[in-house]
Amino acid sequence: MNLDFSQLGPFLPFIFAGIWATLRFVIVALIFGSVLGVLLALCKIGSSRFLRWFADAYTSVFRGTPLLLQLMIIYFAVPQLTGYDISAFLSAVLAFGLNSAAYISEIIRAGINAVDRGQVEAAQALGVPYRAMMKDIILPQAFKNILPALMNEFITLTKESALVSVIGYLDLMRRAQVVGAELYRNFEPLLLVGAIYWVMVMGLTILGRQVERRLRASD
Repeated sequence: MNLDFSQLGPFLPFIFAGIWATLRFVIVALIFGSVLGVLLALCKIGSSRFLRWFADAYTSVFRGTPLLLQLMIIYFAVPQLTGYDISAFLSAVLAFGLNSAAYISEIIRAGINAVDRGQVEAAQALGVPYRAMMKDIILPQAFKNILPALMNEFITLTKESALVSVIGYLDLMRRAQVVGAELYRNFEPLLLVGAIYWVMVMGLTILGRQVERRLRASD
């Protein structure tokens, strides 16, 4: 087999720098998507018909179109429509955050609906305000039920982060392409980056299991 990983030596710092470049926008996108996802979920179970319609329409659009399309629309359309030269990092955060919010909202909505109705009725009987009830009673219980699904969404987002290479953001995938073009050898850098992605995903999986185990122990 014509493999020579020794040629990657001088490029290892450049490739490994892509780990933080990848995790940086993934973490920001996850925070943004999680906050927006909670708000959308609350809209879906709220009493306002307009908010329910808006949340459902939002979810339909972002779940029904490819993430790559959303990323490219944001990166190329924003400068065309507004004249603002949006950066690749901001485009990635917006695209991944907005897309993730649609999925997270459905996960959270299902988790809230799975909470025993008696909990809501008891809180209402005690005069607990709606916001306090959701924050202190319903959402903590729902979180325990939806943690595996949330971790799966976070893992999926981490893997799909490789899509940002198409807009020139220097994540792991883009750096592997740069090194491959420099060496005229693509398999070795791609294999190395694939191993790095695997390690990151396994780390998230282990972290999710530990958090889930602690939540079960606290019951």
